[in-house]
Amino acid sequence: MNANQDKVLLPNDVRKLLNIDNKEIVELCKKTSVNPRKDSRGQIYFSVEEVKKLKNAKSSLINEMNEKKSALSLVSKPNSQLVVNNLIDTLNKIENNITESMTKIIDEKLEGMDDVVLELVRCKTENENLKNKVNELNKENFKLKNILNSFKPLVCGFYVKKEEENNILL
Repeated sequence: MNANQDKVLLPNDVRKLLNIDNKEIVELCKKTSVNPRKDSRGQIYFSVEEVKKLKNAKSSLINEMNEKKSALSLVSKPNSQLVVNNLIDTLNKIENNITESMTKIIDEKLEGMDDVVLELVRCKTENENLKNKVNELNKENFKLKNILNSFKPLVCGFYVKKEEENNILL
């Protein structure tokens, strides 16, 4: 039986070799159609050939999972890049819409401001012209008052002009 014990492995040894738990061993046994056997004492054991089959099945499972992961990552990367590109496009569209609407509003407001500025310039020019006219009229009024003061009233609405020296002093 020593020769058989060298060629057989207990479930504990299989767990250590394959680095898996009992559930995974059962799943691999179902997948590979390996039936563990019992010895005369009722202990479960596996032959070396059966363990090799289980090891190959585990390797193929790991390879399949890795292929699926790599395929998934390849599929998800373009999708994620597509999502990022869509987000960037959407943000650009939103930015352009906001810029256009703000530009339109500002242009409308400034359009009215142009008219206001033109009216303000016109009013300022008119105001300057009126100030100049007032100054001229004040000068003329002053001259006319001086001329009026140069006459002396007489009887019956007659006036006599005073001498020129007195006018200069006034």
